[in-house]
Amino acid sequence: MNRYFREWSVAGALLLVLLALAGFAPGFFQPQPLLSLATREAPTLVVACGMALVIICRQIDISVGSQFSVCGVCAGLLAARGWPLPLVLLASTTLGALLGAINGGLVAGLRLPSIVVTLATMVTLRQGLNLVRQGEFVNLPDAVQWFGLSQSAGQWTLVVLALIFLGVLGVALRHVAAGRFVYAVGTDAEASRLAGIHPQGVTFGVFVFLGALTGLAAMMNLVQSPQVQPLSGSGLELKVIAAVVVGGVAISGGRGNLWGAFAGLLLLACVAPALTHLHVEAYWEKAIQGAIILLAVVADGVRSRKQFGR
Repeated sequence: MNRYFREWSVAGALLLVLLALAGFAPGFFQPQPLLSLATREAPTLVVACGMALVIICRQIDISVGSQFSVCGVCAGLLAARGWPLPLVLLASTTLGALLGAINGGLVAGLRLPSIVVTLATMVTLRQGLNLVRQGEFVNLPDAVQWFGLSQSAGQWTLVVLALIFLGVLGVALRHVAAGRFVYAVGTDAEASRLAGIHPQGVTFGVFVFLGALTGLAAMMNLVQSPQVQPLSGSGLELKVIAAVVVGGVAISGGRGNLWGAFAGLLLLACVAPALTHLHVEAYWEKAIQGAIILLAVVADGVRSRKQFGR
């Protein structure tokens, strides 16, 4: 129980929020609004899975929002030219992996701090996209939206795919050697090197994997709308990091799991509807997300000090 204290705490907080919504905003629990909410958060869940691996590896990537925007716009332009959706998906995922490889190469190859590297790539990608597109939306063919299915079928497809991905990756992280390598490097890179693991290779790999998942998530977001917004990924990095950290993934690395990150994301996803139903200004959502990150980091620091008796 103590091992999963953070995860159970998040689950308890989520239950309290749901109970409050049941009392003050019962309309929140209508099937269609819930499905729409789950569909909107499906791409975020995919990115959160990749971010969890990066943070467990004792790194961070704050450029995922910019990567998401770039991949989404590029995928939208290809779809508008008539490319088949499977090829568009492949292109978006590959582009995301390449962007992740740039971050991974600088962090793992040159041993640069990940916060500095990803801050630089975040600004470069965002400003570059603004310069090229000038805020212009990309109009998509009708056949792209919801994979050419009905809206309900498309929504269920996205939600089920995201949950299947979460389950498969969550199991693999615990029971596949590559997953255990991520925990080992995040716990102690030097000890993992002496054990025969290549820390730089693992670090590079998690950045590439996160980039690929960001490209996949951009494609999942693309099919939900008839247009692609150049700033569709704005604020994604804050939401994903908050979900992962509050869900029990230690910002100091080496501890956490995807199930906690999932619970953290559900908690954050309920914040905006709760504010709306309580007639609170929407801009408070970002402030609450920032406060959640701060509280989670403080809690992680307190736990670490108690663990090591400092």
